[in-house]
Amino acid sequence: MPRPVTLFTGQWADLPLEKLAPMVAEMGYDGVELACWGDHFDVDQALSKKSYVKEKWELLGDHGLNCFAISSHLVGQAVCDLIDERHQAILPPDVWGNGEAEGVRKRAAKKMIATGKAARAFMDAKPSRKAKGGKDEFPAVVNGFTGSSIWHALYAFPPTSQEYYEKGFKDFAKRWLPILDAFEQVNVNFALEVHPTEIAFDIASAQRALAAVGQHRRFGFNYDPSHLGYQGVDYVKFIRDLGSRIYHVHMKDVWWNHGDGSVGVFGGHTQFGDARRFWDFRSLGHGDIEFEDIMVALNDIGYGGPLSVEWEDIRMDRVHGGREAAAFVRSVDFPPSGVAFDAAFDKSKS
Repeated sequence: MPRPVTLFTGQWADLPLEKLAPMVAEMGYDGVELACWGDHFDVDQALSKKSYVKEKWELLGDHGLNCFAISSHLVGQAVCDLIDERHQAILPPDVWGNGEAEGVRKRAAKKMIATGKAARAFMDAKPSRKAKGGKDEFPAVVNGFTGSSIWHALYAFPPTSQEYYEKGFKDFAKRWLPILDAFEQVNVNFALEVHPTEIAFDIASAQRALAAVGQHRRFGFNYDPSHLGYQGVDYVKFIRDLGSRIYHVHMKDVWWNHGDGSVGVFGGHTQFGDARRFWDFRSLGHGDIEFEDIMVALNDIGYGGPLSVEWEDIRMDRVHGGREAAAFVRSVDFPPSGVAFDAAFDKSKS
């Protein structure tokens, strides 16, 4: 069976889900990856109001849509970050509170624990779950960010020692292990979207993050090649090296080496869409990511979960792009072979 094609609703959170759901179906998707902002998925209501998750499934079902993951990037970012005024714009008021940094981080961690419980409640209410004997169709997952206390020290000047970096990974482990333990209690995985500004932003830092939390089985990755390619990271090697920890997949494209030479990989403090930029996110099929190589690698590791489109392209109408992206994913996805192609030449098997 082909992998389900879903749309991450994070970039569409200005639209109520009631309006977005029929658009998602019309664009050709099988389901959604629900963002925990806008009105798409409210963690507190999912835990306090029994009818909430039922009504959410009914809304999706009315449009033939499924869901395999929810995403809490904004709150997750605040768990480890050095908090500043930018965070107030992305955090719910109950997490921001009075803005005192350590209080924000602690409230964000508490909210992430609640998010794992809400994800479990939501998946338990899935109408199709009964037909599968009460089992999840695909392991329940919360995608998101972790934040990082050492991202600001990415460039090693003033000289940054490994001891300094190690303090950051220890801070990450201290703050996230209680969250991961809570996820273990409710049988939900956390999938970090490996991404600049996070504790893991390439293969080496992803491996180091895993080691920091003692290879905790609830800590894995939301694979997104767009955040790796423009850095020069081998995004196919990521799959092969960390395949057992890929809990979810984002389909997103990016191009690089398309600017005028005045803006480098760090972005030059420019906005997305600036023609001078070295790199920019593009609608699927319009960038430099080799998706066929990705599909081969995903098949090799046995990944059978959703392919979730995170649509970002400042140069393109999003409905046009969303529709085009759904078709693109279907065109590049293919099931693995169940037989060796040269088995037909073996007379002993004929």
